[in-house]
Amino acid sequence: MVALTSPDFKRRAARALADPGLQKALKRGGSGFHSKRSTAVAALPEFERLREIGRDIKNHTLANLDHYLEVFERNVVANGGQVHWCRDAAEARATVLGICREADARTVTKGKSMISEEIGINEHLEANGITPVETDLGEYILQLVNEPPSHIIAPAFHLNREDWEQRFRAAHTDLPKDRVFHERRDIMVEARQKLRERFLAADVGITGANFLIAETGSSVIVTNEGNGDLTQTLPRVHIALASIEKVVPTLEDCTSLLRLLARSATGQDFSVYTTFSTGVRRAEDLDGPEAYHVVLIDNGRSNMVGTEFQEMLRCIRCAACMNHCPVYGVTGGHAYGWVYPGPMGSVLTPSLVGVEKSGHLPNASTFCGRCESVCPVKIPLPKMMRHWREREFERHLTPSTIRRGLGVWAWFARRPGWYRAASRLGMGALALLGRGSGRFRSLPLAGGWTRGRDLPAPEPGGTFMARYAATQRRR
Repeated sequence: MVALTSPDFKRRAARALADPGLQKALKRGGSGFHSKRSTAVAALPEFERLREIGRDIKNHTLANLDHYLEVFERNVVANGGQVHWCRDAAEARATVLGICREADARTVTKGKSMISEEIGINEHLEANGITPVETDLGEYILQLVNEPPSHIIAPAFHLNREDWEQRFRAAHTDLPKDRVFHERRDIMVEARQKLRERFLAADVGITGANFLIAETGSSVIVTNEGNGDLTQTLPRVHIALASIEKVVPTLEDCTSLLRLLARSATGQDFSVYTTFSTGVRRAEDLDGPEAYHVVLIDNGRSNMVGTEFQEMLRCIRCAACMNHCPVYGVTGGHAYGWVYPGPMGSVLTPSLVGVEKSGHLPNASTFCGRCESVCPVKIPLPKMMRHWREREFERHLTPSTIRRGLGVWAWFARRPGWYRAASRLGMGALALLGRGSGRFRSLPLAGGWTRGRDLPAPEPGGTFMARYAATQRRR
């Protein structure tokens, strides 16, 4: 399993802020996601209505999750496939390894899959003598230097073109010294040449699944490179890894969600490849696997059903929330310290590994609300981060200084007269001390704020409530 370093978020975030290469990559990539999504949404007048439809599809499915998972299994079996139910990451790893051993596999090709990162399947296969080969270009680059993804749809989002070239030269030692990579297309050509032989030699192909369709027993993947198709059609065995909430009732439901997915993720109407896999190769088929396995993984998700975090299971992994998050936009994904970064990770990671191990993440938010406003299935991410903050406080996991500060604030908040008097006194003092400069570069008891930014000084004129009352009287 990918090492959990979420408790180290603050140090990793500080290091990210001081990394000029990372800041260059984040600045370059973030603006592109914003503009492309905006253009795609503007071109689809019914987009807001479609968001409501997507939300309702997922809510209905989650309310009847056991039923649709059983229907999905029946249809997979009817098409010659097999479904494996796994309670946790350990069971999932053992199941995949068992399938690979049964196929006498030595090499496994992989399409991009975040759930495979969650269960740590690459490390497990390698430890048991099986070579996994990432075939998504970004994932392939990262595998060369043993780096985890920093983004759920653009795994090498943190790298610049020159970083890609550096990693290629370090790993592809047979490259001529005078070989120049002028653009990413050159890198793609080089990767294609290396990967083609791996595709042909693989005994097993492993993909994720964007959706599982109960009505047909199909798994669906969306890619822009075509590597997913080669991964699941060339080897003798196809394994689809999926978490249990990926199931949807019908083909029509799936197509509705697909209309939301690419527009929210990359600003495309549809991804270049949208592939439906249903069972094993039939006699009349030109290609396809001899064996088709779906490994269904719970790994803590069923514990979210019926709680205030159930809405997180609506997520369709488009990454719109992190693409628009001001915190992710300056720290990148590695600062979050596990598989899922950004706002969705700040809710999902505590749900899967516990707030005791990841309490920094729901606090890594300005609560600006942009994540919720762009979510294609209307997940109230700020509300759920607030729930995690509440649980963290209830369990005495927050630092003592924060708890004492909140205790002082709560004492005044329960006494309106004292609160108003203290507010007037504090505002007046700050306005007087900050007169002229308009800001504070340092302030007692506010070092955590002023170490990284100035604190604006309030203008003379009283508190907000006093100004509001005066305005109301004038009206």
